[in-house]
Amino acid sequence: MAKRAAGAADNSFARYMEQNLGSREKYEIGQMVETRIEYISEDTVFLQLGGKSEGILDKAEVLDKEGNVTVKEGDPIRVFFVKAQNGQLYFTRRFSSDKTDFSMLEQAYKNKIPVEGIVEKEIKGGYEVKIGEARAFCPYSQMGLKRSEEAAPLVGKHLTFLIQEYKDSGRNLIVSNRAIEEALQAEKVAKLKETLKEHSIVTGKVTSIQDFGAFVDLGAVQALLPVSEISRERVEDITKTIKVGREVRAEIIKLDWSTEKITLSMKSLQEDPWEKAAEKYPVGSKHSGKVVRIADYGAFVNLEPGLDGLVHVSELRGGGKYNNVKDAVSIGQTLTVQVLEVDRSRKRISLKPAGSAEEEAVSQKYMAGDDSNDTYNPFAALLKKK
Repeated sequence: MAKRAAGAADNSFARYMEQNLGSREKYEIGQMVETRIEYISEDTVFLQLGGKSEGILDKAEVLDKEGNVTVKEGDPIRVFFVKAQNGQLYFTRRFSSDKTDFSMLEQAYKNKIPVEGIVEKEIKGGYEVKIGEARAFCPYSQMGLKRSEEAAPLVGKHLTFLIQEYKDSGRNLIVSNRAIEEALQAEKVAKLKETLKEHSIVTGKVTSIQDFGAFVDLGAVQALLPVSEISRERVEDITKTIKVGREVRAEIIKLDWSTEKITLSMKSLQEDPWEKAAEKYPVGSKHSGKVVRIADYGAFVNLEPGLDGLVHVSELRGGGKYNNVKDAVSIGQTLTVQVLEVDRSRKRISLKPAGSAEEEAVSQKYMAGDDSNDTYNPFAALLKKK
């Protein structure tokens, strides 16, 4: 059926259905229908029912908390038949709290139709919930929230539930809000599976920080940002680098939907210093850097963020008996080094200690000086012998 302006839609649709009342006979109250959205008007969502038939859904049922429409024309949707009135077929995604009677509650229970309810008060073990004409009980464990975190603010709220137990013609009900939240979560994850892939660029908020990394909320799933993937620089204290609530932009470097484990990297979006390492640090050039790590086989000197070079232990002269690296240099020490080799493919730079410019100037002065006019200097003599 062609799309039409909202004002004319109801009248034309009603006339059509009045001529085709037989089409409504196949639907029973509470019957679930999986269909698609035909058209969205100002206040109504029209649904495809096969052939030329359409159904009606209140637009308010497809709005989020901010009032944004969460579906679009052509999207699949699951609805439940409510009634046929004035030649029109009405559907819902859930039974509303003010229009639900006991007969509808039974249908909701049998067909697992969500129902709206008002949390009236907190009682022993959970909450009392008013659903239309009935009162129901929702245990703490089925609210989807821990009692210690947010109990009081729930009272007075309109929430959606599934009826888990139906007794005494609807006068004894046990409901679950958690089941609804889990179903919504599953739908969100299903949508994410269609869009998120390895190497996708995503944006999310940091929800918690651990020694090994930060957890980032991507909307329906939590992703891990390992401490090693935060920056090209070495991160010694993660709490000084990233904070809870911060929005981060990162690349998905590992994704496993079977376990819903996602690993992120901010580092991969930063320029790799090794790409131009050979140009910036040619063999023989001298540079200053800080000692950032010491191992038995040598000391690592940071030349720039994300790029460390190694001064092998054989190039160091420690003062101890066994030429211990720690006797020669210390963490945080500024060291002037000379480049021996750059291996971009293996991301390695070999260094050796080099004298500073001042030291070289002094040595050249001694080398150029005349020993007959100067006090004997064993350092200069040694240099000349070489």
